[in-house]
Amino acid sequence: MPPPALHHPAKPPDSPADDSDSDLEIDLEELDPHADTAAQQSRTGFLGGQTRDTVEQRAPRIALRTLRMGGLRRGAKRNGYGELGSSRDGAGEDAESQLREGDASNPRYLDASAGGDDAPLLSEHGQGTAKRRRSYTSGSIRSLGLRLPRFLSTASANQHNHDHERDKEDDDPSSSRLVAVGSTQSTRFPPNSVSNAKYTAWSFLPVTLYNEFSFFFNMYFLLVALSQAIPQLRIGYLSTYVAPLAFVLVITLGKEAYDDIARRRRDNEANSEEYTVLHFDEPGKAVAGVRPKKKMKMKSTHGRKGAKRHVLERDRLSDIQEEEEQMEGDGRRRSVWGVSEISKKSKDLKVGDILKLSKGHRVPADVIILKCISNDAATQKDDEVAVPAEEPLLLDHALDSGEGSSGIDAIAEDGQAEADDDSNGETFIRTDQLDGETDWKLRLTSPLSQQLATEELVRLRVTGGKPDRNVNEFVGTLELLPSREDAMSSAPLSQFDDSLSRAAPLSIDNTAWANTVIASHATALAVIVYTGPQTRSALSTSPSRSKIGLLEYEINSLTKILCFLTLGLSIILVAFQGFSNTKGNIWYVKIMRFLVLFSTIVPISLRVNLDLGKSVYSYFIQRDPGMPGAVVRTSTIPEDLGRIEYLLSDKTGTLTQNEMEMKKIHVGTVSYANDAMDEVSAYVKQAFHPAPSAGSPNNATLTTPSSSLSSAAAASAGATRTRREIGSRVRDVVLALALCHNVTPTTEEEEDGRMVNSYQASSPDEIAIVRWTETVGLRLAHRDRKSMVLESTETGRTVVKIRILDIFPFTSEGKRMGIIVQFYERLQPGVPAVGSGEMWFYQKGADTVMGAIVAANDWLDEETANMAREGLRTLVVGRRRLSAAEYQEFAATYQEASLAISGRESGMQAVVSRYLEHDLELLGVTGVEDKLQKDVKSSLELLRNAGIKIWMLTGDKVETARCVAVSAKLVARGQYIHTVDKLRRKDAALEHLDLLRSKPDSCLLIDGESLSMYLTHYRTEFIAVAVLLPTVVACRCSPTQKAEVAKLIKEYTKKRVCCIGDGGNDVSMIQAADVGVGIVGKEGRQASLAADFSIEHFFHLTKLLVWHGRNSYKRSAKLAQFVIHRGLIIAVCQTMYSIALKFEPEGLYKDWLMVGYATVYTAMPVLSLVLDKDVDENLTNLYPELYKELTSGRSLSYRTFFVWVFVSVYQGCLIQGLSQLLTKVDGPRMLAVSYTVLVLNELLMVAIEITTWHWVMVVSIVGTFLMFVGSVPFLGAYFDLAFVLTWGFYWRVAAIGAMSLIPTYAAKVIQRTMKPPSYRKVQGI
Repeated sequence: MPPPALHHPAKPPDSPADDSDSDLEIDLEELDPHADTAAQQSRTGFLGGQTRDTVEQRAPRIALRTLRMGGLRRGAKRNGYGELGSSRDGAGEDAESQLREGDASNPRYLDASAGGDDAPLLSEHGQGTAKRRRSYTSGSIRSLGLRLPRFLSTASANQHNHDHERDKEDDDPSSSRLVAVGSTQSTRFPPNSVSNAKYTAWSFLPVTLYNEFSFFFNMYFLLVALSQAIPQLRIGYLSTYVAPLAFVLVITLGKEAYDDIARRRRDNEANSEEYTVLHFDEPGKAVAGVRPKKKMKMKSTHGRKGAKRHVLERDRLSDIQEEEEQMEGDGRRRSVWGVSEISKKSKDLKVGDILKLSKGHRVPADVIILKCISNDAATQKDDEVAVPAEEPLLLDHALDSGEGSSGIDAIAEDGQAEADDDSNGETFIRTDQLDGETDWKLRLTSPLSQQLATEELVRLRVTGGKPDRNVNEFVGTLELLPSREDAMSSAPLSQFDDSLSRAAPLSIDNTAWANTVIASHATALAVIVYTGPQTRSALSTSPSRSKIGLLEYEINSLTKILCFLTLGLSIILVAFQGFSNTKGNIWYVKIMRFLVLFSTIVPISLRVNLDLGKSVYSYFIQRDPGMPGAVVRTSTIPEDLGRIEYLLSDKTGTLTQNEMEMKKIHVGTVSYANDAMDEVSAYVKQAFHPAPSAGSPNNATLTTPSSSLSSAAAASAGATRTRREIGSRVRDVVLALALCHNVTPTTEEEEDGRMVNSYQASSPDEIAIVRWTETVGLRLAHRDRKSMVLESTETGRTVVKIRILDIFPFTSEGKRMGIIVQFYERLQPGVPAVGSGEMWFYQKGADTVMGAIVAANDWLDEETANMAREGLRTLVVGRRRLSAAEYQEFAATYQEASLAISGRESGMQAVVSRYLEHDLELLGVTGVEDKLQKDVKSSLELLRNAGIKIWMLTGDKVETARCVAVSAKLVARGQYIHTVDKLRRKDAALEHLDLLRSKPDSCLLIDGESLSMYLTHYRTEFIAVAVLLPTVVACRCSPTQKAEVAKLIKEYTKKRVCCIGDGGNDVSMIQAADVGVGIVGKEGRQASLAADFSIEHFFHLTKLLVWHGRNSYKRSAKLAQFVIHRGLIIAVCQTMYSIALKFEPEGLYKDWLMVGYATVYTAMPVLSLVLDKDVDENLTNLYPELYKELTSGRSLSYRTFFVWVFVSVYQGCLIQGLSQLLTKVDGPRMLAVSYTVLVLNELLMVAIEITTWHWVMVVSIVGTFLMFVGSVPFLGAYFDLAFVLTWGFYWRVAAIGAMSLIPTYAAKVIQRTMKPPSYRKVQGI
């Protein structure tokens, strides 16, 4: 109760305080502008809820109806709307002051001619209520000749908004937040934009340059290039050293920039997605005398009888009650805000915006669902507006008691129609992109907001906690305040009038997090509370990072060895000459010059060749016809595809399609599957054939469980007793499955305009079962909270109708759901009495719990085990008949248990177990298959044979994960599955690890709670055991846990880890992996956008790894070694030359000869090695064991490296040594022979190393040779061209080349013969 005001000005007599037929009256003093406070106290007491008797003890009164109803009704007849409550104000000294303090848009005065005897005595101003109507007084105002002033209230409000925007404070993410619904926030929150980009415009150069120069050989060449700025160290052209480094940096930075721009382009697509946002227009902006038309008309009232009258009456009632609130308040005005719909891009959405979401919409930010509006009801909005004038104006029952109503009651009454029947504040969302769970989640609205008119939502304020990554928890408060200004303030609720404000709690059931999808047909209105980086999805996602392949690290290590060899060689050569310093001969300068001369040992062209090779591999992957839609998003790590040892996979949408299908049903003596389902249909057709009705079809006889089979079935020839018994059992189990569920039938409109029936439920299993009952002849036609109707699919006639008495929903602890139903015996209106029809308790659940509930039998365990081995999800179905007395006794006890303060849940479950869950008649067992993605079984088997250990990490339930692991052949037939769930004790955790050590070939199935304990307390012990197991299945995993597991495997094993997923909940895992693969999912592309490689189907992964991964790694390994060989051999030649010159640091090949050797004369043949392949694709699929060799890294190891070093030293010494021996040491003849042999040696070495020839290889080798021959005439500055044309030149080149190549080739042939590689063995099979 608010404190009474010291002074309250007069209200105009037409201000309705009540619209009922009661004898409520008003003090005479109210007509006096100078009324005393006693009159105010009188009204305050009335509005506070006092009875009529209390009110009548006041001063003399005049009936309100006498003062205002006549003119009111006359106005209603003119335009169909009353003028009730359109403009009010509770402050002012007189009529003029009321005008000045009111809203300029709604001034009203009536002269005598307009109202006659019933005309209001004074006018009223202010802000209106939920329903805006045209004023019938504008003409009267003009006739009075009154000029209404432009009030200052609107201008001051606008000025306040501008100041408010300027004074915004930045959000503190560590504190809770207040969100004013539909209004501008006082705090600046982060923008709602998605970004998978690795760089910003400012960070690109610093970060990429740091990444490049963190590699040793890049830093080495930077130092070498800088050394050329010193004249004493300069050897040859400066561009010889600067240009290659600059080229490498431009190529690498360009590739990184291209990849990041592509990411930004994809992010922009997601950020530009359009959403409908409700915009609340200020009342002051309406035209004077005319109520603004509401642009958004969404009402959830339904087309039941009397709905039109109810709408109008409700509005008039709320108008009256709102006026009472104004009289009671302290002068505060409540505005009516016109609602319009505007379109906003996802990135422009802000905290406080109200989104209008419908089926299939992706939720762009974390929201609180305020209101759900039935689409069926929304279609009637036009009918609701056209209310006939002759409809009664007053409710005939609501206010007869004479009791006052608070503002909340008025709003609740005003929104009553919006909470009727279908629009009950419920919606379903799909969260598989967030947490991986396949079940739809039911989300509820708070009654406080559901019953509000849409334009009143601005009075709400949400209090939420700080941004949190926990997707399964939320605690908040929803507050309804007197006005929008109050909602935008930070004042606590206690400061406001208790009758005009109220609070309600918010939980996870009221939320929808970003990247979930609306699954229901109803339209949801939701307010944004967290945006962009503060959403649950973003907080669970690790930031993008630059990934560097394992081959890069290995080459980096090898170049360090080469650098030390260079330094050692330089010091040795200077040491042979001596460290004495003479004029122009300083020993450390000589060492530096030698280092520059030998810089080719660490070839800068290595990075160029490898980067070009990566681009070629990416091109092959994206153009592979066997992998349509494949995209390479990170082109720096294709070689790692050939080194994977651990594969971490999501389940939903990755291994499975998240589509359930009923595959098998067992009724005790007979099992039905596949084609045998036709026999089930025949039994159902006979059992549910509607009996002919003698009377009206509305009074037809319905089927009940006790009904005998139809006469047609009984009279059929050959209907033996056994077949009749089987038919009866089939009928019972089909009926049980058609009734025992939480499925609701809906109608959807297809793209072509056709209407099709569909189903909504939290579990896809239940939808699959109800779809199956429809295929066999029993369709769910209608479902609400109290009843269910089943139709025959053949005839379309209703055959079963039941009343729902109780529902016991499925829980993860109980693993079962039950329902008590009462059957209608005839199709007649009304609800049957409790004892008039058959009552049955149906229950279905997991075999582990139902085995103890159903009556004793000898087949349940065997059949459930058989179905489980097939990977089917089993449900056991049972029933029990209840008498009226049994049900009434149960209901009374259950009601009593539900009122207990402590132990309520356990008490209610105990009552159900005592009265219902025992000795159930076992009806049958169903087997539902979670459809696997195409070729998943063969793909997983191939990857296992390739030596890859596969882990499945999912957010789904334990039972679901087990079934999929079996059906996908992730777990071998007969393999022991060790389950660890709900682990809370540390000693038990160690016991499980000891057991797993003794069974290294078992499969570990662990839930998120237990995994969290291991990761917290026994991190190293757990991973040491887990990495040895062939398969690990982790369920109920959060996105953070998935990423943590990936990082832990990487840290502990130092092996390459690949993660694959399709949902937003997999992004963290994908980014944490060495190689992240995203599948383009049905519900979004978030995972594929954040991944390094994007594919369309899981089975494409085998080709990506086994074929493209193998080729990328083998080719890059060969390419790297050849480039090192090319640089090392020329350094050996330089060493031999320096030794011959008495250890002087003079260059052998200078200027163009050095540049040409590394580019024009050898580049293309060496680069053509990226087209080489040792085996064809069919062999890699036929012998996946070939992949195992790649993971050991033998293609590029220290052993192969030193073999190539030996070959380089041998060939370099031979080429330069013999060139110097067969010609003189220094001169153009020696240079011509040496350089020619060097170039031909490289070309022929490439030819020797090629396994499978490609036409590009032939062209590059032959073309390069011809290019060298053609360029010789232009090398007169270096060669003796006259000597080149003599036979002496040719036999020297041939002899030296033969001595260099023949031993090398012979050694290679001998090794292949004595110890052939695996690919040679399979090629010979």
